[in-house]
Amino acid sequence: MSRLATSLFLSLCLGATVAHAGGDAAAGAAVFRKCAACHTASEPTNRVGPSLMGVVGRAAASVADYNYSEAMKAFGAEGHVWDEATLSEYLLSPKAMVGATKMAFAGLKKPQDIADVIAYLKAPPAAK
Repeated sequence: MSRLATSLFLSLCLGATVAHAGGDAAAGAAVFRKCAACHTASEPTNRVGPSLMGVVGRAAASVADYNYSEAMKAFGAEGHVWDEATLSEYLLSPKAMVGATKMAFAGLKKPQDIADVIAYLKAPPAAK
């Protein structure tokens, strides 16, 4: 399936996710535990993955002191920004959106979990 067709399909599937854009930050903190082995959202420290502190609204592949994969660098060079819609699509299936990255995480399957994680990433201290 072409990338455009995949994006359109995911956009249709993500209708519920976008509708839940007001997610619960406290619930998102619990869901974020799945991410915490590789990422932090409350401090500007990189782990296996880059810090996600302040990620909402940030350009993709833009943490200066993190060594991104070539695929993620190319994604960032295309002008992608981690807004709620892009994060919703990415968190559903990271490899479908940006293949050949270092990230092994399969994604979050529940739209509410995705909305909650985004709310957590927007909430202090994650959003500082």
